[in-house]
Amino acid sequence: MTNVKTERADYYSQIKKSRMAPLWESLHNLVPPQPRPLAQAAIWKFAEVRDLVMQSGSLITAEEAVRRVLFLENPGLPEKSSITPALYAGLQLIMPGEIAPSHRHTQSALRFILEGSTAYTAVDGERVPMKPGDFIITPSWTWHDHGNKTAAEGGEPVIWLDGLDIPIVHHLDQGFAENYPDKVQPVQRQSGDSMARYAQNMLPVRHRIDSPTSPVFSYPYDRTRDALDTLYRTGELDAWDGVKLRYTNPATGGYPMPTIATFMQFLPAGFSGRQYRSTDATVYAVVEGAGTARISDAEFQFARNDIFVVPSWAATRLEATTDTVLFSYSDRPILSALHLLREERA
Repeated sequence: MTNVKTERADYYSQIKKSRMAPLWESLHNLVPPQPRPLAQAAIWKFAEVRDLVMQSGSLITAEEAVRRVLFLENPGLPEKSSITPALYAGLQLIMPGEIAPSHRHTQSALRFILEGSTAYTAVDGERVPMKPGDFIITPSWTWHDHGNKTAAEGGEPVIWLDGLDIPIVHHLDQGFAENYPDKVQPVQRQSGDSMARYAQNMLPVRHRIDSPTSPVFSYPYDRTRDALDTLYRTGELDAWDGVKLRYTNPATGGYPMPTIATFMQFLPAGFSGRQYRSTDATVYAVVEGAGTARISDAEFQFARNDIFVVPSWAATRLEATTDTVLFSYSDRPILSALHLLREERA
């Protein structure tokens, strides 16, 4: 047996010099019987991290930072700038009177507004207001900048959750970025233009679908909340999800972005969901209410504006102490496109 071990060790040393390695030594790790994610379930309590976000406002300007963001690093993915293997999350702050300068990049981005209502984001020549609960997208390779009213105009600090596909784009070596020549791009369309064209169950008669990204940039919370309320009053409560809707691209019916799926769900007070799991890793932001997330062996008490993450294939149960609304985003479109999406409902 000793001779066999020695012979194998010598052989492995030889093939290593040729930049090769034996599959049989790694097969059990490369092809496991089920996912074994490195990402861990985790929660960021807004009441605990808000002061840290606000402190950044006195340390660096939005223009100097380009984007004043504290990103959320998954404890199982240290030094990866990632909340899941495919997705990034960060808390961005813009103070009264500030402008986050215009740029564009190949990464797709979402903004989910947590606090403050005096800021705007501009996407491809259209400015849209930002209100708590609004879901706003920045399509890949589109010019975008952010701004806030001055203090004299009633401006207040605005904080939102950034969600991007930075890790998967980085992994594929597809990262490109470019700064706009000026701090802000020219406003070419009135606010609400994209909403009027694409969000009224109609499309411009000669609209051409030349992009998988939604032509609607802003999905206001009041419309989403009304839909959840109506379905809760008149529909059937799902035993796992409560009332859950997915955001769509109105031109195609698909996801708003080709790499990120987004959802909103309502859990009535006293809701105790059944256990489920899915291969898409999911980031949750608490819009309203409070409750408990049971994720594998972890148990998190969540409240308004808290953010928590569910790794791939982690057994999950959601419970609501009070009426609760949850926004979430995941890498589901990527898995669906690769036919890798799998779900299990207990």
